[in-house]
Amino acid sequence: MPQYKQFPLPDTAEGLTEAEILTWHVKPGDTVTVNQIIVEIETAKAAVELPCPWAGVVTELLAEPGQTVEVGVPIITIDTDPGGAAAPAAPAPAAAEANGTSSGKIGEEMPGGRIATLVGYGPKSGAAKRRARKDTGAAPAAAVVAPPAPAPAPAPAPVVVAAPVQAPGGYVPLAKPPVRKLAKDLGVDLHALTGSGPGGVITREDVETAVSAPAAAPAAATSYVDNGTRERRVPIKGVRKATAQAMVDSAFTAPHVTEFLTVDVTPMMELRARLKNAPEFRGVKLTPLAFCAKAVVLAARRTPDVNATWDAAANEIVYKDYVHLGIAAATPRGLVVPKVRDADRMSLKELAIALDELATVAREGKTSPADMMNGTITITNVGVFGVDTGTPILNPGESAILALGAIRDMPWVVDGEIKVRKICQLALSFDHRVVDGQQGSQFLADVGALLAEPGIAMTY
Repeated sequence: MPQYKQFPLPDTAEGLTEAEILTWHVKPGDTVTVNQIIVEIETAKAAVELPCPWAGVVTELLAEPGQTVEVGVPIITIDTDPGGAAAPAAPAPAAAEANGTSSGKIGEEMPGGRIATLVGYGPKSGAAKRRARKDTGAAPAAAVVAPPAPAPAPAPAPVVVAAPVQAPGGYVPLAKPPVRKLAKDLGVDLHALTGSGPGGVITREDVETAVSAPAAAPAAATSYVDNGTRERRVPIKGVRKATAQAMVDSAFTAPHVTEFLTVDVTPMMELRARLKNAPEFRGVKLTPLAFCAKAVVLAARRTPDVNATWDAAANEIVYKDYVHLGIAAATPRGLVVPKVRDADRMSLKELAIALDELATVAREGKTSPADMMNGTITITNVGVFGVDTGTPILNPGESAILALGAIRDMPWVVDGEIKVRKICQLALSFDHRVVDGQQGSQFLADVGALLAEPGIAMTY
């Protein structure tokens, strides 16, 4: 017989609670295989493609593009046995009554206090019980939906009512995804409504009646232009929402101190020009950021405090013997900070290649959530925008962030004479709980010295 399974939205990265459906790659009636990409979602960290856990036929999509779904809520129903034999016909009403059972009609109360819905029998009356979930880090277990009892004559494919995972002891109102989205857009609490549809299902009309608004009301949430005020309103979600929260948390948790240093990087730019023509660097995109990254990981050896973490819960400072270097990157979805793992073990050439690959993936919006977690120190390259410097805000959990400014031709005193040199400004923000002024100044001076004279690197 047909076997219907619902695939719940998995937690694609530690701590995520919701994601937005971006694009479906399948539709009802499509045949899918195991690990076939079926949907692209956007979490608070990145865009992620989800594979299908089973083979079968898509029965229904339970969430629409643009809809935000909580982790654990089913997003698709798949018939994993589409060629199975049909289930036995349901007993006739008379026979059912004689046996003390019910016919299972929509809205009718079934044994155990359940109400027959469009699929299965809906939530059981009384307090709901939920088995404790084991924290394995894997995607939530798939919910198996009982197929509807077919009538003697062939029936069309079942329609599934998508409801969120029920909280322990909580009532879950029955409504389809479009109705839930409408209610969310209009600020209507579905728990306060009584459904007029079969089996108590809440309809679009029920939501509209609750607010006395026309059916087109949900467009107000996604129609960003108001011709009357010439304003544009965009929902705060995804990467922008996560970035904003992280910056607020950091700014009001870690006491920031920012120091500035102006550096003559002419020797660095001359070395860059020579290396670009060297056979071993042929085809490598060697940028000033690569030199800055190398300088940061070298300077962190002498001042490990900038690579440490303040653990308030444990009342400890955690020193790291590795450098997971974060690089702030502007993408169409907002600011992300992917990491170069073990950057301190890389040569200048390896860093240049890693940074180029990192930037390409970030611009395409394909940075995985795992690549944006557990950084130790960050560089933000504001110079690519023609900006001289800034006062960067720490990434949560880190103790230092360096801003690399634009490199400009400027007058500079060399051996008592004014000459035109390549000048760059650096700005270092650090957590004053972990890094004292002396340590922050030493680190910034070391980075500047390495950029001003790359040969100094030989002394480390």
